[in-house]
This record gives sequence, C-alpha cells and structure tokens, in this order.
Amino acid sequence: MTPLARIADLGGPPEGLSGPFEGRAPIADLASRAAHLLSILKSRCPVAVAYSGGVDSSLLLAAAFEACEGRVLAVTASSATYPRREMENAKAIAQLVGARQIFVSTKELEDPAFRLNPLDRCYHCKHELFIKVARAARAEGISSVVEGSNVDDLGDFRPGERALRELGIASPLREASLTKKDVRELARYVGLPNWDKSAAACLASRFPYGMEITRDGLARIERIEDALSDLGFKQVRARCHGDLVRIELEPAALGSAVGPDMRERIVQIARREGFRHVALDLQGYRTGSFNP
Repeated sequence: MTPLARIADLGGPPEGLSGPFEGRAPIADLASRAAHLLSILKSRCPVAVAYSGGVDSSLLLAAAFEACEGRVLAVTASSATYPRREMENAKAIAQLVGARQIFVSTKELEDPAFRLNPLDRCYHCKHELFIKVARAARAEGISSVVEGSNVDDLGDFRPGERALRELGIASPLREASLTKKDVRELARYVGLPNWDKSAAACLASRFPYGMEITRDGLARIERIEDALSDLGFKQVRARCHGDLVRIELEPAALGSAVGPDMRERIVQIARREGFRHVALDLQGYRTGSFNP
C-alpha cells in the first residue's frame, strides 16, 4: 500500500506532481491554506472526525491524522439513510489513512421531526448525529469534534448548520478557507483514491419535503442507485415522487441512457422496486434538486 503524502510537504510543488497542480500559479496560496488547516487541527488535538468517507471528511481525517500524529478518531454513523457502499468506502479510506474508526448507530427514522420530512429535516438528523459523535469522543477522552464542511457549502441550503453551531462542532476546512476544488486538489496530492469521487448525500434527500421517509422507501432507492451504478453511470440520483421515480444522471450520460437497450434496463430496474412510472430528468444531476 502506497503511503499517503504529507500535507506539510506541499511547499513545492513536489517533483513530478501533475494533474490539477501542473502549471497552477496559485500553488503557494493553496499550500498556505493547507498549512493553516494543519495549524487549526494541531490546536485541537486530539480530535474526533465526523467521518462519512466523502472527499471532504476523508481529507480532514488525513490532515487530522498528520497534524495530531495519529491521535485522531474517525466516527461514522450507521443508519438506513447511509448507503452501504458508502460505508464500505469509508472503511477502506480510514484504513488507508491509518486512523481508528468506530461506528455509532443513529435512529433518525424513529423521530417524527425527521421521518415526516419537514424543511428542517437535516437539522434533526445532524443534531442526533453530532450528539452521538461527541459522546463517543468523550468516551475516548477526546473533547474536540470536527466535521468536513468547506467554504462552498455556505451557499447551499443546509438546515443542519444550526446543529453545528448549537453543539460547538468545528469546521476546519472552512476555517482554512478551503473550497471544494481545493479539497479535491489536496486529496489528490495526498494520495486519497476518492479525490475525484462524485458527491454523495443522505438517502433522505431523494424524497420531496413533506413526503414521509420510511425504511422500505430508502432501501428501494438505494437498490435502484446501486443497480444504475453497476450499469456504469458515475453520478446517480433516484428521486421519489410517489409511484414515479425521477432519474438524475450526469449530463454527459443522458444520451447513453435513452438508447433502446439501456432505456429498457433502467425501466426494469425501477419497476422491480415497485415504481409504475420512470422519468429521466433532462436537466441531469444537480445537488439539492428538492431544496426550496
């Protein structure tokens, strides 16, 4: 297994570095913000990272492991809203980083404030999650909990932000003024294999606000998205509208989805899960398409 590069060595760029760094004029600026990230984390050691396996929390975990010289704990939520494939990916990345990972079980579906899917659904989910992450951290003698929001997330609809403020959860990537592009570039430099991984989101985001979220509904959506991924589509969302499922794919893949053979396979996948109607969204994939 190839060891990860050290963020602290990014003064270069290092010899042979290519891809997003090649010919990049602002490399010194990125290196400065990366150094600031390490400084922020060093001031908080030891830390527990609320860790999902996405590129943001993966970079944060790697940076915390480096800054705190291994005194870091990855805490991952286990629930029906978290896709199983994402769980397996999170395990693999934590092992690559070398961080110890533990799992906490969240019960958001038992809370009507979440299950009935109001506009502030994410607040209730995040509030429970971070209470349990902080509790698990305290059991390990760790008082500082961090999570992976970046600067670009400030422009999105995120009711869960209120839970971060209420519970005193820090967002070091944001404090270091790192954007999503910065995060991906640093993750690639470090050697994280998910540096270009498509954005993932809680399965509850596949249901319009006001539609009740059920365990069965989540499982049906997860199976559809897994099956479409197995067909080779990289970015997939299956949005539920009662007996209709609206499929979002990366725009470049829309043409291949409407070929006769592929179209029929997609229809069969959806009907196997009980949907009567299957629609392909011509706008393609975009984050938060149910957001107000």
